[in-house]
Amino acid sequence: MALNNAQYDAIMREYEKRQTRNRHLLEERTKEINTKVEGYRELSESIAAISVSQAKKLLEGDESALEDLRTSIRKLSSMKEELLTGAGYPPNYLDPVYDCPDCKDTGYIDGSKCHCFKQAIINILYEQSGIQEMLKKENFSMLSYEYFEGEDLKRLQNTVAECRNFIKTFDSDYHNLFFYGTVGTGKSFLSGCVAKELIESGHSVIYSSSAKLLETLSANVYDYKNNKDTSANDQNDFYGCDLLIIDDLGTEYPKNINITILFSLLNGRHLNRKSTIISTNLSLEDFRNLYSDRIFSRISNQYTICKFTGPDIRMIKKRLQNRK
Repeated sequence: MALNNAQYDAIMREYEKRQTRNRHLLEERTKEINTKVEGYRELSESIAAISVSQAKKLLEGDESALEDLRTSIRKLSSMKEELLTGAGYPPNYLDPVYDCPDCKDTGYIDGSKCHCFKQAIINILYEQSGIQEMLKKENFSMLSYEYFEGEDLKRLQNTVAECRNFIKTFDSDYHNLFFYGTVGTGKSFLSGCVAKELIESGHSVIYSSSAKLLETLSANVYDYKNNKDTSANDQNDFYGCDLLIIDDLGTEYPKNINITILFSLLNGRHLNRKSTIISTNLSLEDFRNLYSDRIFSRISNQYTICKFTGPDIRMIKKRLQNRK
């Protein structure tokens, strides 16, 4: 799963906090029981004393010492449990406390990441993507074909199949997607569907409007001496994340520097075999005229091009909502 060193360290610090918090909780419970339950402290001290005594006998060659110790501990532990339950406490009240009993708050089970660690990674990836709320509505469970028919429907179904294959083969087959077509036909929605599936499988995804992306990268070019660390980190994320989704390319203010920066970004990601999804409302001809033959050639050769046609779904839903 995709984590940088800082993110990994942040997760491990959280595990350390859990361990410290739960250790203090157990200490407070132990203090409470020793104070309120008569005879409990003495039984604990007896177990400790017997353990030391039997250990000495074992070292002196008494082969029965270990079994005698086990028998004594079982008896004394049973007595302690009776004292706890008799005082109204659950029998496991003084057992070690864990947020995740499976890994005992270490994050690992037999050298492999625990399910709680994997979930922590996914949470970080959602936070990094910046689209967690959006993906609650834009995912495959919300996919509907009801507003499409004929050739529009066929195109959408083919594109959905392409997206599912993109996800299925993401780790084994480097590829990119280019979505173009009219407004409101599902380009951003399907980008979100892909983003959610890949984040849930532990891949880093950055979803950005073209305006924000190019503004950030341009700031890094023009003000590299005074640039804040956050901007540098953003640039590293744009170049290094497993999947970069550039939404609404063509809506930003066109400048020559933007074209150069965009080409550098796409070329850098291609060289590192990092996948990209681009969506635009421009026609292919308009896109070529706006972004130069060099970028258009890169898109044509390295991206699967998917055309979107049909009604503006957002406008349809808005009209239906206004009628209620």
